[in-house]
Amino acid sequence: MPALSATSLEEVSVINQQDKLKKELDSVGAARFTHSDYKKGQLRHIVLFRYKPSVNAEQRLEVTNRFMALQKSLRNNKPYISSIEEGLQSSGENADQGLEQAFQVTFNSEGDRNYYVGEPIVTDARYYDLAHQKFKAFVGPLLALQGVLVFDYTVNTKSHK
Repeated sequence: MPALSATSLEEVSVINQQDKLKKELDSVGAARFTHSDYKKGQLRHIVLFRYKPSVNAEQRLEVTNRFMALQKSLRNNKPYISSIEEGLQSSGENADQGLEQAFQVTFNSEGDRNYYVGEPIVTDARYYDLAHQKFKAFVGPLLALQGVLVFDYTVNTKSHK
């Protein structure tokens, strides 16, 4: 069996996670899958951007302002995003793969994250944040090829002794 390249492994992982989430959505329905009490527990959504060389400082500031404004998004007249943090790459380890800016979004449940992410998993606009969809449409043309990395994880509250 030939060894898989890193790209192939990444593609398999993404496809498997997308398939898993789509099956879960099909099983429980969009209303449940995106409900704030669905799979409660802190979840982090990390987003890393690499911009096209032509993107200037003013455009980057607009990306930051629009992303940070998502924290004010409401669902049923209540905020559903616990927090958003932002920062620029500052590591000297030479392992940043050209990624320049990070955002960390914290949710109190997988349902809140599912509502936020929306497409390509949740396709019914009644069950996702239209402001986030608009942001994705805005930022997409400013990003380099493969200019975004997204990594979600549930915060492990168990002790590692």
